[in-house]
Amino acid sequence: MDLDVVGLSRLQFALTALYHFLFVPLTLGLSMVIAIMETVYVMTGRPIWRQMTKFWGVLFGINFAIGVSTGLVMEFQFGMNWSYYSHYVGDVFGAPLAIEGLMAFFLEATFVGLFFFGWDRLSKVQHLVVTWLTAIGTNFSALWILIANGWMQNPVGASLNPQTMRMEVTDFGAVLANPVAQAKFVHTVSAGYVVAALFVLGVSSWYLLKGRHAELAKRSMTVAASFGLAASLSVVVLGDESGYLATEHQHMKLAAIEAMWDTQPAPAAFTAVGFPDQAARETHYAIHIPWVMGLIGTRSISSEIPGINDLVKLAEVRVRQGILAYDALEQIRALGGKGPVPAELQAKFEENSKVLGYALLLKRYVDDPRQATEAQIRQAANDTVPQVAPLFWSFRVMVGLGIYFIVLTAVFFWLSARRRLDAYPWLLKVAVWSIPLPWIAAEAGWIVAELGRQPWAVEGVLPTAVAVSNIGIQTVLATLLGFVVLYSILIVVEMKLMLKAIRKGPELETEHAPGSHSPLVGATPAMRTAPMITAE
Repeated sequence: MDLDVVGLSRLQFALTALYHFLFVPLTLGLSMVIAIMETVYVMTGRPIWRQMTKFWGVLFGINFAIGVSTGLVMEFQFGMNWSYYSHYVGDVFGAPLAIEGLMAFFLEATFVGLFFFGWDRLSKVQHLVVTWLTAIGTNFSALWILIANGWMQNPVGASLNPQTMRMEVTDFGAVLANPVAQAKFVHTVSAGYVVAALFVLGVSSWYLLKGRHAELAKRSMTVAASFGLAASLSVVVLGDESGYLATEHQHMKLAAIEAMWDTQPAPAAFTAVGFPDQAARETHYAIHIPWVMGLIGTRSISSEIPGINDLVKLAEVRVRQGILAYDALEQIRALGGKGPVPAELQAKFEENSKVLGYALLLKRYVDDPRQATEAQIRQAANDTVPQVAPLFWSFRVMVGLGIYFIVLTAVFFWLSARRRLDAYPWLLKVAVWSIPLPWIAAEAGWIVAELGRQPWAVEGVLPTAVAVSNIGIQTVLATLLGFVVLYSILIVVEMKLMLKAIRKGPELETEHAPGSHSPLVGATPAMRTAPMITAE
């Protein structure tokens, strides 16, 4: 990545998004886990399940608060660092984000408050409804954000207004039903469920290793193992759907993920490992698994997957065609809306408008794409190739960890069914050390999704280099460093609060009537404070 305004703006948004995404998956998953636990409590009336709900709810609340604070900055970056992006596609992109804020976030925030302060003021069923609405609100937030992001990957239901130079919604239903957005939503949410399941499994394993809160830990592990196994399996299935959709809508991303330089005969092989060399356009020491990529990418044995070199040639054709659209666009804008657009000129624009974005790739090299040289056209076509090596390895890290999560949760599910969760201390240690792994997989997936879209801010419509604001490099660099420092502090705060709550452990309580205070019972002051000063 070049360290110019475009490169630094990309880096700033990437870092803030990666920081923010450390908190989002756990919030998504824990909201569902505590809803399941409280459901069991209401159905059985056993206080241990209420205790579990409140304990994991505290950890959810800490993570939720930090997650909200890190996410607020990102929306402001659209106006500050990506002003032309906001102008060009704001009519489409802004709608889902506005709905997310007005509906999902307010729903989520309202019921989070009721969840924490309503235990002694609401009946069991009322509080359960609140907990489920909190979980639903959390997932609704993800839905609308991923509808917006999915539109960037596959822009549907919108068209460019030549006079205003803005993308305008033509079919909001198509934006909502965008298959890429729907696949991203269920895949991302399932990944969040895996993060929460491994987190609960790991923390509970730590309690068993320390000989503390065994009843709470074992029940939590049972929920986490079953919930995590289902989520891990769904991530694989939904990931397959995402790969299939990439074959339909993002050919270059799929080819880069596979480091597939040349079109392979059908059915294409899957490259298990290798070392992509983008300069030489070859993959060294590649180990291929026959047929697998063809089956994943096309779900057939007769359809081929285009390689990078052929896609670059196609991009060059589209750049040339996009220049025709740009020429027609400039002529239409020159009329200034003072008279009707000639039918021939309008037809020329509409015929080529779908590839106008490819002409805008030339803006990096020349102010007027119509004046581009042959060398600049070829360079613009080559720019459609993203960074292959990071994509190649991020995808394999994600897939490898996904398989590991299935195995780990399946083992604990089997042990739970046999009531032998604490039979193998070494396995409990494995679960503890596995806590960070789903975050690594989630971040790797984010890199695959977003880096694979480059050089586009909106696939095929608006290049990233054009979308950036006209601000100084010193300003971007200063804010970038500021965000890194601030977000690093927030992560340290999050870790300290979470570890303190985990070391403290759940508070002991008994069933009590709504509206009454619920002190700790059956414990002396020393017993109640012991977990707080334990320093394992």
